[in-house]
Amino acid sequence: MLAIRMQRNGRAHYPVYRIVVQEAQRHPLSGRVVAEVGNYNPHTKATVLDKEKIEFYLSHGAQPSSRVARLLKANKVKLPAWVKEATKKSAVAKHADKLRKNQPKEEAPAEEAPAAE
Repeated sequence: MLAIRMQRNGRAHYPVYRIVVQEAQRHPLSGRVVAEVGNYNPHTKATVLDKEKIEFYLSHGAQPSSRVARLLKANKVKLPAWVKEATKKSAVAKHADKLRKNQPKEEAPAEEAPAAE
C-alpha cells in the first residue's frame, strides 16, 4: 500500500518538507521513494504541488497522512470520499473547578476610617 507523507529536509531548526509517495511500511527517512509530488515550507507557508500526480496516486489507493490531507484540501486538490478528515482535538481540564479563573472572587477588605478621639 502507498502513503503520501511529508519527508523532513532542511537544516537544523529550519525544516522544509518534501511531499512524497512511499510504501506505507517504510520509514519516511528510508529514502525509498516512489515519487516526489511536491514540497512545503512551514515558515513561509509556501506549498508547491503536482496536482496531476497526486490525483493519480490517490485514485490508485495512496493514503495521505492527516497533515498532507489538510494541505491538499487547502490547495483545492480533490480528495476521494474514503479519505478521513482528522478531528480537531480539544483540551479539557480534569479539575476545572480548581482553576484560579473559576474560583469565587475575593473582595479586598475595605479600609476603615480612623476613629475620631
